[in-house]
Amino acid sequence: MTEQPTPPQAGQPFPAFALPDAQGHTHTLTDYAGKYVVLYVYPKDDTPGCTKEACDFRDNAALKALGAAVLGVSADDAGSHARFAEKYSLPFPLLSDDGAAFLRQVGSYGTKNMYGKVTEGIKRQTFLIAPDGTLVKSWLAVKVDGHADHVAAAIEKHRAQENAQEKA
Repeated sequence: MTEQPTPPQAGQPFPAFALPDAQGHTHTLTDYAGKYVVLYVYPKDDTPGCTKEACDFRDNAALKALGAAVLGVSADDAGSHARFAEKYSLPFPLLSDDGAAFLRQVGSYGTKNMYGKVTEGIKRQTFLIAPDGTLVKSWLAVKVDGHADHVAAAIEKHRAQENAQEKA
């Protein structure tokens, strides 16, 4: 199995990326400067857990109200992303990391244990990135049920802490 890179740490700048969406447009972290970014990593388009997760992000009213940018990332190609996004009316970009170089860099690809079987592949993880490009929080072993709510709550908590620091 491959060596496991250290995931990005809270408070540190999140690693730069330049990944294409289903239409071939390249997205970078600097494109979203000034906004919270929810970068969620998922194993495969149109599978039960990944579909539930995508639809939960799609339907989460709190994330919408907070103005967070949601970006999904997997190693699936543009065509697969386009079909998946269309089938479930996903309003956010799905980014392709062909070869999983970026996913490896952030620790989202590597050894995982599924039902007692050790395999290598994409890990379901989420990174919450602050408007200044620093990592607020990571979820490195995502359980899909209620996850979008947890992400929205983390944004609200971070905003409250930022406001309290400004007033101090």
